[in-house]
Amino acid sequence: MEKAPEFDLLKITGMAERRVADDTADTPEDCLTMAVSAARACLGRSRYAADEIDIVISCSISRTTDGRRHQFEPSFARRIAAELGADRAIHFDVSNACAGMMTGVYLLDRMIRSGEVRSGLVLSGEHITPIAFTAAREMEDSRDPQFASLSVGDSAVAVLVDRATDDADVIHDIELMTCSEYSHLCLGMPSDDTGDLAMYTNNKEMHAKDRLSLWPAFHRDRLADDGRRFAGEGYDFVIQHQVGSRFIDFMNHVGESMFGTPMPESLSVVERFANTATTSHYLALHQALMERRIPRGSKVLMVPAASGVVTGFLSATVSSLEV
Repeated sequence: MEKAPEFDLLKITGMAERRVADDTADTPEDCLTMAVSAARACLGRSRYAADEIDIVISCSISRTTDGRRHQFEPSFARRIAAELGADRAIHFDVSNACAGMMTGVYLLDRMIRSGEVRSGLVLSGEHITPIAFTAAREMEDSRDPQFASLSVGDSAVAVLVDRATDDADVIHDIELMTCSEYSHLCLGMPSDDTGDLAMYTNNKEMHAKDRLSLWPAFHRDRLADDGRRFAGEGYDFVIQHQVGSRFIDFMNHVGESMFGTPMPESLSVVERFANTATTSHYLALHQALMERRIPRGSKVLMVPAASGVVTGFLSATVSSLEV
C-alpha cells in the first residue's frame, strides 16, 4: 500500500499491537531461536531437566532459521532437542496449520496415556509477520485475499505435559476433526506478484456460518457419545483461536446458540498480540495465568480453528498457576 488504507484495521480485527521478531540483530530472532527460548523458559519453571524429557514435538507453521532461511530437514524438533540437551528424547515435527500446537498436545496426550512416554515438550516458534509486510505492500483494499495477513504477530510457546497424578491439573478431553475439502480457503505460498512470502484467505467462505458451526456440532456429538452435555461440563473459561475480536465473538455466539446455554468467560489476547497462529491458545492461557485471572481449579476450554478446516476442543483443569 503506497498510501494509508481506507479501512480501520483495529475496528475490523480488534488488533492494536503485534510483536515482531528482530531478524536484523547480530543474532537474529527466528522460529528456531524463539522456540528454544520458550522451551528453556518452560523447563525452568518445571520440575524436569532437559535430559529427563522423553519427547520433543515441534509444531511451527513457519520454519525460519539463521535469520530468514526456511528449513524442513533436519526437523526443528531435532535441532531444538539438541540445543536443550534433551539427547535421549524422541523428536519429530507436526504440521497442521494453526492447529499445530493442539495436534502436538493431542499426540503427546495419547502417547502418555498409552504408556509410551512419561513427559514431553510441545512447542512452536512462529515468525509469520513477513506475510503482513507482503500484504501491506501488495493489497488494494479490505476485500483482498491477503487481508487476514495483516492481523498476524510473531511469538513462541512451549508446553510441558506429563502424567496427571490427581484431578487438580489434568487434561479431560482433547479431540480434533479435519474437513480437508476446505483446505483451499487459506493457503501460504510465494506471492503471485513478487514471490515474497504471502497468505491468501477466502475470508467470506472460511468464516461462513456452516463452517463455524463445525466445532459446536462436533463437540456436542462427542460429548453425547459419553452421555454428556456442554452445559454440564462446568467450563469456567473458553479460549477461541485468536483470529480477531469479531471472529471470537461470533464463534462464542454460534456456540451459545447451538449448545443452548451461555458460554463461559472468553479469554483473549488478540488486542495486544494479534493472531499468533499455532501458539495463540497457549499464549492466551499464559497471559491469563500471569494476570491472575484464572482461579485455582478452573476448567478451561480451548477451541482450535485452522485452515483445513481443523476444529475440535481441549478441556483441562488448571490448578498450578505459577508462570
